[in-house]
Amino acid sequence: MTRRRPDAAARTSTAWARGLRSAAALLAALACVAAAAPVLAQPGAGTATGTATVPSMDAPPPRGSGHATHAPALPSFAELEAAGARIGKVRIVTLNVFDTDDPAESNALFRLANRLHIVTQPKVIERALTFKEGDPVRVAVIDEAERVLRTFRFLYEVRIRPVAYSDGVVDVEVATRDTWTLDPGIGASRAGGATSSSLSIREGNLLGTGTSIGIGIFRNAERSGNEFQIGNERAFGGRLSADYALQDNSDGRSQTMRIARPFWTLDTRWAAGVTASSVDRIESVYRRGEVASQYRRRDDVAEVFGGWSSGRVDGWVTRWSAGLFARDESYAREPGVPSPPVLSPDQTLAGPFVRWQLIEDRFEKKVNRDQIGRTEFFAYGLQTTVQLGYASSAFGSTKDAWVYQANASHAYEPWPTHALVTSGSLQGQLADGGVERLRAGARLQYYLPQSPRWLFYASVGGDVLTNPAPLDTLYVGGDNGLRGYPLRYQSGSRRALLTLEERMYTDLYLFRLFRVGGAGFFDVGRAWGGPTADPTNDRWLANAGIGLRIFNVRASFGNVLHVDLAFPLNGDPDVRKVQLLVKVRASF
Repeated sequence: MTRRRPDAAARTSTAWARGLRSAAALLAALACVAAAAPVLAQPGAGTATGTATVPSMDAPPPRGSGHATHAPALPSFAELEAAGARIGKVRIVTLNVFDTDDPAESNALFRLANRLHIVTQPKVIERALTFKEGDPVRVAVIDEAERVLRTFRFLYEVRIRPVAYSDGVVDVEVATRDTWTLDPGIGASRAGGATSSSLSIREGNLLGTGTSIGIGIFRNAERSGNEFQIGNERAFGGRLSADYALQDNSDGRSQTMRIARPFWTLDTRWAAGVTASSVDRIESVYRRGEVASQYRRRDDVAEVFGGWSSGRVDGWVTRWSAGLFARDESYAREPGVPSPPVLSPDQTLAGPFVRWQLIEDRFEKKVNRDQIGRTEFFAYGLQTTVQLGYASSAFGSTKDAWVYQANASHAYEPWPTHALVTSGSLQGQLADGGVERLRAGARLQYYLPQSPRWLFYASVGGDVLTNPAPLDTLYVGGDNGLRGYPLRYQSGSRRALLTLEERMYTDLYLFRLFRVGGAGFFDVGRAWGGPTADPTNDRWLANAGIGLRIFNVRASFGNVLHVDLAFPLNGDPDVRKVQLLVKVRASF
């Protein structure tokens, strides 16, 4: 195939995008190394600090800090806010992985693990706090501090409490307990009839600095390769967030990098950053779960932005961002493999953009929803992001176009204890007077706790493509929700999926490491319409099944292991009557 060569403006845009990508990669790597460098330079850098001050997360608050107090008489943060109290000393206590003062965790293995583990440095926790000495007590701000800290995978538990109060000043203790962060992993999973495997070594909290780093090899249904990753959410003294990832694959190469000063909290007033990614690999077109054709796709993306906000005002946060974006997509036939009849056209889009966010500060703590035995924060308020950009030939675009994307979510409590989460997304472009490559989607999730150990969950969602490029398609199958069928079993420009689950959260806490749960489930879905649909496989499909859930709560890599048996209810004769799925996911 003879490919169209971009003109000078398009080449300029591509070079600019690649230049941003290279700069971001260098800065991201420097930022992550800088986070660990001060520790390496300190004497005794291999020792854990701040680990023995409080032996247990359930220990009573200490006396002192310059203020007379009795623990039972300490007011709550809500009472302190009503009294107009201000924050005095902020005491950071970082605890090791296991509490060896607890008889259940006092064994040789756990003591060895604590000795080998380097505890998170208190300054890493301090940098992430949303309050400081001298600030007025505000419950919303303190709740946000806990919520932010719980996003760090290297922390197992977080507790913030008043420990002393006198003369309108309250001392605050922030206690955290680490997870085990070294993962010399051998992984395997199976979904949709395809098996994936990996061998890696990762450290999620290098020298207690919050830096994550890892190398590994992997093989899945589409490719094999080597990968490297490094990142730190609070690099350069907590001022910047940076990460870099590289995959050198059997069919190409991919890189992503980011360095930014994000909106750390709801009260953060400004943000700025640069992000970039590059993907070059062979993509597959599937039919009935089998590869029907293949092609090479390259996608280079870069963005630089700055943002500002007035902070939290009456429980709402409005943010504005503006910047420049560039995206260069190209498609080519791959020698030696069957090719699709038609390839999507090459396209370069670059120009300015503006982004608007509206966030409602309404979060609630829950337990036993999408994880097992862990505190989760559910966003019950409105969360909205809208972005509009203009791709112009003056910036190297192959055509002038408006480029837009939007997403929104909102949760409700229609009845006590019931939770209803709605979300939607929209993205596409407007060029030559018409809509192009429009993708719209919506999802509804429903949670009904029946007891502390049982919960009914339902999810229904759908997506639609309008005027897609020839290779744009939607799939449904064993790898994305229809568990009784091969991966990417149906394709089309329309997709719908319903999932019903009865979830069980047990009291089992195996070896003080693993939380255990289970589920019975029913899925029904369909993908149809458009040029990629298979007219011989165009009907609603359903399956039922049972599954085991195992959550390693003491490890930073402890996502939920799913072991499912799924039974297709109306599959074709060539579909196996029982599908075994073993997969690690982020939630239940």
